[in-house]
Amino acid sequence: MLLTRYANRASLRCLQRSAPRTGPIRNSLIRRNFSAVPVAPGAASIFTEEEEALRESVRRFAETNIKPKVREMDEKQKMEPELIKACFEQGLMGIEIPTNYGGSGMTFTSACIAIEELAKADAAVSVMVDVQNTLVANAFLRWGNEEIKQKYLPALATKALGCFCLSEWGSGSDAFALQTVAEKKGDYYVLNGTKAWITNSGEADIFLVMANADPSKKHRGITTFVVEKGTPGLSIGKKEDKLGIRASSTCEVNLIDCKVPAANILGQLGVGYKIAIETLNEGRIGIGSQMLGVAQGAFDIVLPYLTQRKQVSVHTFVSVRFAAAHGIANTIETVWTTH
Repeated sequence: MLLTRYANRASLRCLQRSAPRTGPIRNSLIRRNFSAVPVAPGAASIFTEEEEALRESVRRFAETNIKPKVREMDEKQKMEPELIKACFEQGLMGIEIPTNYGGSGMTFTSACIAIEELAKADAAVSVMVDVQNTLVANAFLRWGNEEIKQKYLPALATKALGCFCLSEWGSGSDAFALQTVAEKKGDYYVLNGTKAWITNSGEADIFLVMANADPSKKHRGITTFVVEKGTPGLSIGKKEDKLGIRASSTCEVNLIDCKVPAANILGQLGVGYKIAIETLNEGRIGIGSQMLGVAQGAFDIVLPYLTQRKQVSVHTFVSVRFAAAHGIANTIETVWTTH
């Protein structure tokens, strides 16, 4: 399995020392990915040299550039602008975008690897990169015509942060229940509605907005519009005060008589629901990668601490160490299965 190939060896030894020497729990650990017993890798665990190089590069970037800033960004609830710029410079914001549009020209698997490695350091940076790649860039690549691609993909790969505006207060990510409308007026559409919990919206330059251009057709009227920052009628509302991933902006997006050119329709009129559903399918895999990274990051920090901790001359806390190791192992195994 994947984790056998790159899990921290020190953490594996900690897990072994924490587990009882015999019994059903020990036996179950031997069958898990975290056991030091060699497990023949399956097809899904074999990465190319390019992907392994990417993993190591992103890991170094996260350790050097992200980790030192995590606490401060979380306390201030703000993503550092220079860190966003650095992610672009590293090619992390256009991983699947072809090189002829200024992107890295890599694969979806590469994007998942980068998201996972970033999450080991900070889930906020990871989700920013995740949304940019698996939702925004993905939608442009799959559904954009050549004119749209030429106009927006180079910017998304090099300098423009994007966000995916689907969720609403009354519908969440249910594309079939959204209430935002788009009324056609000549060569433009006028958008009215409110989007909720939109990741990256506080810093975004490009907004993919789902709105219904023909409510009489129900979900078959839903259309995806590309709205640029600074468009009259587009504004950012309140930022959510979250319990975690606080450096990532999660805001309300308001559209009041927002005038968008008809040429800025992504895909075709009325296929927005399909764009939303198919794009979210890949986006959820990206989130799985993020959660895998978060769990692995916790695993690497907690286990060494549990073997080093001393209290009132008691050196070992076998039950506590094993409970933590077992819980984290279950978490990573579950997320990897989903991933």
